[in-house]
Amino acid sequence: MSLQALLAEIAACRACAGELAHEPRPVVRVSAETRLLICGQAPGRRVHESGLPFDDPSGDRLRDWMGLDRAGFYGDPAIGVAAMAFCFPGTNPKGGDYPPPKRCADLWRARLLAQLPKVELTLLVGSHAQAWALRDRRPMTEIVRGWRAQPPHLLPLPHPSWRNTAWLRRNPWFEGEVLPYLRSRVAQLATSTPLDT
Repeated sequence: MSLQALLAEIAACRACAGELAHEPRPVVRVSAETRLLICGQAPGRRVHESGLPFDDPSGDRLRDWMGLDRAGFYGDPAIGVAAMAFCFPGTNPKGGDYPPPKRCADLWRARLLAQLPKVELTLLVGSHAQAWALRDRRPMTEIVRGWRAQPPHLLPLPHPSWRNTAWLRRNPWFEGEVLPYLRSRVAQLATSTPLDT
């Protein structure tokens, strides 16, 4: 199966339709040229509505971390986004969104990754992506702090959500140590010109 055929199959997926309070809308943005893959949790409500991954304040912060503007982020075929779940899981009345349903990764993740042979770096954004890729259930802070111990093709990051603003203040080593490395890798892999940082 080709990548385009697989993406069409993903776009038509309704496996979680009976469990969601809204119509499923899978959001994936990859190409055969993807070299840097961003793996987050799941689309939020704004991404569900626009169909564009990281089209929200979290995306603004992530692009800043990467040293890219919107045009470079969305227009560069070397940059792909495939979250742990492709559809918005809904908002938890207690706050935040529901976690990504495991079914989505079980159905699609291995098949999709097999179609992306040029990926050289995967950003594991948040604890769900880290647990899946690293088989590591330690707290996110421990995993991100130990980023140098990970294989060079994987980089764990906190989620860029506003909810992690206090975490970023408490952990200044992230901005001082991880972000310069992230920006240098993005500059190596992206085909667009990174912003001056």
